[in-house]
Amino acid sequence: MSQDEQVQKLPSLTREGEVFVLDLGDGENRFNAGSLQAIEQCLDEVQAAPVPRALVTTASGKIWSNGLDLEWMAANQELIGEFVPRLHELLARVLELDVPCVAALQGHTFAAGAMLALAHDQRVMRADRGYFCLPEVDIRIPFTHGMSALIAARLSTRAAHEAMTTGRRYGGLDAMQAGIVDHAAAEDRVLAQSIELAAALAAKDPATLGAIKRRLYEAPLAALRDRAGNALVGAG
Repeated sequence: MSQDEQVQKLPSLTREGEVFVLDLGDGENRFNAGSLQAIEQCLDEVQAAPVPRALVTTASGKIWSNGLDLEWMAANQELIGEFVPRLHELLARVLELDVPCVAALQGHTFAAGAMLALAHDQRVMRADRGYFCLPEVDIRIPFTHGMSALIAARLSTRAAHEAMTTGRRYGGLDAMQAGIVDHAAAEDRVLAQSIELAAALAAKDPATLGAIKRRLYEAPLAALRDRAGNALVGAG
């Protein structure tokens, strides 16, 4: 277990009216076995709740998520074979979630964290500070087939190409202009605006919403669930 996993607050769930708020934590909020399990359990609770319900995913500190917990992965090589498909399954689960979901990006959103944000229906990002970044080209880790398919499905071809091939760090206004996020807001409005957006959709029928998403994203969902095509090359 990495030091981050020991001291980092695990993802947790609260509720504001019809909207569940999933807080990824107050540190770097990197993904390891413990954090994935906590997120999965939170999603189980959200999906078990009766309609109306919606989801907002946020974090407590200056970082929304910095992606994979590389320290944990280096110390737990024997677990990577199951961890990597589990991460891809989480991305697929959120992409097809039968619950309206909004990512409230109050801070830095990098790598696999950025991919989790893209799997949400909408994104609200802080306008004045924080970056959205897919840095894989600079850390010499090619995207898996599933990750590539997810990004390509959620961004325009131009935005996906730039983000994936340059590793550009987008501020909130730049990210909105590129179509990566839907809204850029002041710091004190990111979470509130995200809750407002989610609440407006909370009454959507889960069966209908889920079917629409599964059909809309049939190809990236299949790619994310293709274990053979999703081995990580490099350190994560």
